[in-house]
Amino acid sequence: MKPVLCAVIFITAFCALLPAHARAHGVFETQAEQNELLKYSKVDEKLGARIPKGLVFKDEMGRPFYLDDYLKDKPVLLTLNYYECPMLCPIILNNLAHTMDEVGGITPGKDFKLLTVSINSEGTLPDARDRAEETYRMVSKYKDPRRWWPFLLGDEQNIRALTDSVGFRYKKLGPDNFAHPSVLVVLAPGGKVSRYLYGITYSPKDLRLALIEASRGKIGASETLNRLFLFCYHYDPVGKKYQLLALNVAKLIGGFTILSLAVIFGILWITGRRRKTDE
Repeated sequence: MKPVLCAVIFITAFCALLPAHARAHGVFETQAEQNELLKYSKVDEKLGARIPKGLVFKDEMGRPFYLDDYLKDKPVLLTLNYYECPMLCPIILNNLAHTMDEVGGITPGKDFKLLTVSINSEGTLPDARDRAEETYRMVSKYKDPRRWWPFLLGDEQNIRALTDSVGFRYKKLGPDNFAHPSVLVVLAPGGKVSRYLYGITYSPKDLRLALIEASRGKIGASETLNRLFLFCYHYDPVGKKYQLLALNVAKLIGGFTILSLAVIFGILWITGRRRKTDE
């Protein structure tokens, strides 16, 4: 298929998914409408903020779900989506599920948990169950994903309290249609906002480092190795990713070299002393 034809098909399919009012004059009716949409598709970062106590939702089976209990003991990756979304939300959740297989050294359920909350207060349990089951099939490598990745529904009051606490803006455009940012909120144990990761795909390295940072290194097999990772990498607020910190790596190599030389000279000194004693 020719590239031009592919482009035409893609644009046509994309426009068909836009709400009618957004298609009226190309993409948005007015520049003001576009600015309003962008205003409600961003995050006001609130590092260090805490999720309010007492928030109650429903899981995909309709059972009460108390957020305080879920957030208290492990780092949590929080996604805010809506289950009726035809494109963006499924892509984000599917990519996140696939990335779980590539995050080495830590295990979902044992070291950290995930949580998806719908921003649609009119969402239905069948839609929540469908999205949950689709996601669980992608993480079948791990046991009982329902235990460490619930899909929640809530009323407007609880949803707003949660989204406001993490600075997540969104706007309802029509029935089952929302404008919202693509972001993963990393929560420390107790529901404290530790980091934001942006995009529709997430690097396994960034996920691991963000979770290690949120837990203060207290997950995985080795706390010492975790601290070395955090010493060598830092989060770049401009690039929105973890970057290797060359200066700290140089310090680490220098320290290791000095230690190695000290050990070698120590062995040579002890060997020399022994030879003198034997003579």
